[in-house]
Amino acid sequence: MKMIVAVIKPSRLEFVRDALLDEGILGMTVSDVRGYGRQKGQVEQYRGSQMQIDFLPKIKLEVVVPSNLLEKALKLIRDAARTDHIGDGKIFVLDLENVIRIRTGEEGHAAI
Repeated sequence: MKMIVAVIKPSRLEFVRDALLDEGILGMTVSDVRGYGRQKGQVEQYRGSQMQIDFLPKIKLEVVVPSNLLEKALKLIRDAARTDHIGDGKIFVLDLENVIRIRTGEEGHAAI
């Protein structure tokens, strides 16, 4: 099993969610986060003065998939989140040792 952690633009969340659902990849955790990468924030105008915004709003999406669906899920997320502009985000892949469904006690793939 793998855990995919994607940090994406908030405006792309619905596209990513719909792409994953259309392929039968269910279940995800979404968090509002703030951060920056190469773009190092942005300058905005507020009441005539410029302000440096260092931490930009992002969405952190966590999805657990069986290893055999990893490449498919990565392609779906990458394609749905891409705008071809700086700040599109990053995808991280982590090995997942075990998953336990609290309600039933199921473990592993059955708990996904």
